[in-house]
Amino acid sequence: MSAIPEIRTLPVPDGLEGERVDAAISRMFGFSRTKAAELAAAGKVLVDGTAVGKSERVHGGAWLEVEMPLPPAPVQVVAEPVEGMEIIHDDDDVVVIVKPVGVAAHPSPGWTGPTVIGGLAAAGYRISTSGAAERQGIVHRLDVGTSGLMVVAKSEYAYSSLKQQFRERTVDKRYHTLVQGHPDPTSGTIDAPIGRHPQHDYKWAVVAEGKPSITHYDLLEAFRAASLLDVKLETGRTHQIRVHMAAHRHPCVGDLTYGADPTLAARLGLTRQWLHAVRLGFEHPGEARWVEFESTYPEDLQRALDRVRAESS
Repeated sequence: MSAIPEIRTLPVPDGLEGERVDAAISRMFGFSRTKAAELAAAGKVLVDGTAVGKSERVHGGAWLEVEMPLPPAPVQVVAEPVEGMEIIHDDDDVVVIVKPVGVAAHPSPGWTGPTVIGGLAAAGYRISTSGAAERQGIVHRLDVGTSGLMVVAKSEYAYSSLKQQFRERTVDKRYHTLVQGHPDPTSGTIDAPIGRHPQHDYKWAVVAEGKPSITHYDLLEAFRAASLLDVKLETGRTHQIRVHMAAHRHPCVGDLTYGADPTLAARLGLTRQWLHAVRLGFEHPGEARWVEFESTYPEDLQRALDRVRAESS
């Protein structure tokens, strides 16, 4: 039996007078501009009873009728081994893993590849925490194209404790990234809000209405064409390091989504951004003591770094 779509009808607030249809819908319902434009293109947006396109203008007091998108189908956790996923610590409360590139933290609509949650399930780990079944134990994430350390909560108490630590920004998250060029100053802080990219829904950008985002960086090693940085995240926005470094005009090497040089990436044999979560420190939920874990660079990043060093010698 198919679901019946929900129709929402309400007047356009006076404050949105003259706004484009897609912008107005985005602000009124919390959709992305892309999703709002898709609804209008599908004839699912009416103003005073007439279907309108995304670029038409709305007027205060007009009646807006929107056919709401149906919720996505439930996502299932598939227990499947994840090649290259290394478990470096395991106890009653947490499991710490090194996530390989090409692996998502958890299942999501449209993603058919391997996941950390699926890999742990296949390895016999029992994760029992609140929240959606497909996100059991996930307290933070790494991009599919970013490798490195992740902690997964195994108990409800550990889940609550770690979520609180991430909210209070007491977790020490350290990354190493190879960026193009030479940042000036060589150590600094990028404090710039991040939100959805205004034109591309799959990307993020520094935008005035974005969420507060703070990235600290220090130079580790300078090369002819690039710089190796140690990065500490104070906040944890999606693509934060990638967006901030690109906005700083020093994109992560290999990060073609955010403007990296494809010629340099090809020369170094990179098919993803040079970014790895090297260290993770937090207060252990069950033992009330500070713990830290470290991870070495994976083979593809180490090989690219060796080539940059060789070119600079």
